[in-house]
Amino acid sequence: MDILQVKALNKVYPGKVATHALTDIHLTIQKGEFVGIMGPSGSGKTTLLNMVSTIDEPSSGEVSINGSNPYRMKKNELALFRRRQLGFVFQDFNLLDTLTVAENIVLPLTLDRKSLSEMEMKLKQVAERLNIKDILNKRTYEISGGQRQRTAIARAIITSPSLLLADEPTGSLDSNASKVVMESLESINEKEGTTLMLVTHDPLAASYCHRIVFIKDGKLAAEIHRGDSRQTFFQKIIDTLSFWGGNMNEFSSVRV
Repeated sequence: MDILQVKALNKVYPGKVATHALTDIHLTIQKGEFVGIMGPSGSGKTTLLNMVSTIDEPSSGEVSINGSNPYRMKKNELALFRRRQLGFVFQDFNLLDTLTVAENIVLPLTLDRKSLSEMEMKLKQVAERLNIKDILNKRTYEISGGQRQRTAIARAIITSPSLLLADEPTGSLDSNASKVVMESLESINEKEGTTLMLVTHDPLAASYCHRIVFIKDGKLAAEIHRGDSRQTFFQKIIDTLSFWGGNMNEFSSVRV
C-alpha cells in the first residue's frame, strides 16, 4: 500500500528570474519503507520535504498521503491531518525548553485532548523504545544533543503517524549520537512498521535507509537500493554522490 504518492510535482518560486526548485518529481513510498532523499545543497530536497509535509504548496502536481490530498483540505482539517498523520523530526530538535522531556513528548496528545491514562501508557512505550526512560523528568537543556533528538523522535511517533518526516536529524550531532539516532529510527521502522522519509547529506545516516532517491537541480537524478549489506550500500551512496557532482566537502565528515 502506498503511503505517499507524489505525481508530476513542480515548484517554481516567482521573481525577476523564476526559480524552478522542483521539476516533474514522481515519487512513491510504500507502507513500512525507509526512504532517503539526498543531493547537493540547493538541489531541492528540502523543498520536496516541505511539499510533502504541507509546509509549502506545490505550483503544480499532486501529493497524496494515505489516499488524501492535503492541499484540498480546509485549514482546520489540514491542521488535524498533519497532527495525526505526519510526524516531524528536525535538525534543531524544536523542543520547548520550558517543558520537561515527558511534557515535550506528550504535547501532540495534549493538543488532541487524549486522556491522562492513554498519555502515560504511550509515553512509557515510546520512552522505552527510544531508551530515554531515565531522563523523562529532566529539562531539555539538561540533556545531550543525542538525547534531545531521541526526545524529538519520541514526540513525533507518539501519535503513530502514517509517515515520519526527518530533515537532517543528525545534522547537529557528533558521530556517536548520530549512530544512536539512526539506529533508533531504524528500529522504529522495523518494529513498528513506521514509514520514514529522511532528508540528509550524511552518507552514514543514509546507509540506514532501504533506498535512496537522489535529486540534482530540482530533478530526480538516480535511485539506489540497499540490499543486504549496509557497508556496501554506504560505498554505493558515496559513489553516487560523487558521480552526481555533490561537492565532496559536503561529505567530509564521512566515517564508517
